[in-house]
Amino acid sequence: MIGKLKGIVDSYGEDYVILDVAGVGYQVHCSARTLAALPGLREAATLSIETYVREDQIKLFGFASDVEREWFRLLQTVQGVGAKVALSVLGTLKVGDLASAVAMRDKAAVARAPGVGPKVAERIVTELKDKAPAYATVDPAVVHLAGALDDKRAPKPVMDAVSALINLGYGQPQAAAAIAAATRNAGEGADTATLIRQGLRELAK
Repeated sequence: MIGKLKGIVDSYGEDYVILDVAGVGYQVHCSARTLAALPGLREAATLSIETYVREDQIKLFGFASDVEREWFRLLQTVQGVGAKVALSVLGTLKVGDLASAVAMRDKAAVARAPGVGPKVAERIVTELKDKAPAYATVDPAVVHLAGALDDKRAPKPVMDAVSALINLGYGQPQAAAAIAAATRNAGEGADTATLIRQGLRELAK
């Protein structure tokens, strides 16, 4: 199996690059983000490779890093996500942003990827929350709160405060992060009004 290719960029297609490795041209399919980050023609490039072997074809997928390749594999463990949709997600979200979206159950962020509907986005954030590599730059307390909100386990004042911020126009991930910080500052027993005030202060920083 091919796991990595290092060669010279020969040409580009709509969703692939031809990489010349010692005189052999490999057609490597990449996300839009990876293609955009590659150098110009006749310049050296290195890609992590995922090799697909089918009865009728062998296909190579290329990634800027091993982490991105791992996400490509993970995404395809979700029902309804094939290679094309996985590349679309990785072309829309950076690896760190995708990890954060999964950690925060941010379905809307994942659904921005072309070809990803609300149901598939829901499955991605739900099924990968315990499998995803820990590359999210999200406070663990915020992740915990996001899970509690999702499962309706959060204390009522916290749920009401998050709901109030969402009604003011903030997204759930932003609202959850602000109220998690507010809870830390005001203490577990803080009432809804206090949490909202503290949450708004956090959002204003």
